[in-house]
Amino acid sequence: MKIVNYIIAYESGELNNEDTLKLFSKLIKSGQCWSLQGHYGRTANALIERELIDKKGKINWELYNELVDRL
Repeated sequence: MKIVNYIIAYESGELNNEDTLKLFSKLIKSGQCWSLQGHYGRTANALIERELIDKKGKINWELYNELVDRL
């Protein structure tokens, strides 16, 4: 799926948590999250601060799975 389609799906509320992490991973890796509207940069920063994604865009699947298991 192209990044634009991911963004449209995200803004339409059609992405699950896993796909949302994948989207933000791609946006961080490409640097696009810092040039889109402020929400994307703030969300990327929040995911980085919570260590779900690192500054290079790598997803911490171990932490993600731990959080999912708690639900």
